Amino acid sequence: MNDKKFIIIIAVLTLVILFGGITLVSNSTSTSKVSISTNAKAEVQDPTSFDFGTIPMNGGDAIKTFAIKNAGTEPLKFYNIKTSCHCTKAHLTIERRDSPDFGMSGVSDWVGELAPGKEAKLTAIFDPAFHGPQGTGPVTRFVSVETNDKGNAKITFTLTGTVIR
Repeated sequence: MNDKKFIIIIAVLTLVILFGGITLVSNSTSTSKVSISTNAKAEVQDPTSFDFGTIPMNGGDAIKTFAIKNAGTEPLKFYNIKTSCHCTKAHLTIERRDSPDFGMSGVSDWVGELAPGKEAKLTAIFDPAFHGPQGTGPVTRFVSVETNDKGNAKITFTLTGTVIR
């Protein structure tokens, strides 16, 4: 009888520890909580898509910079920047300071803040050699940026082109 109680206690403790660990990990990988603002306005200065045209595989990285202006009266916050593939990374420049590079995986607690009337630059960097010789042909990659702008909470930039040898 005591053996059954011991096994039940061990099983319950194991479940509690497992559940607690999962809860701890899921909380530590969530993005920063950013309050939505009705007075921060993300205004993309250029189209949100860009076609590189032909991209030589061994020609180095293909780079495109997009401008985002804060047309509101409160600070515009940027967070949870992600790319759609490991071959693409992105960073944000605010007042000559660069954010870390962001990619497809991982979650960052980085939050950038842009003052009203100022402009930030989102730089997307595509490595055409990343996938090797089998990576030739048409490509479409995305970079997404979340903001505290109630009307523009997520901005997605699209990059296209054709990788050649």
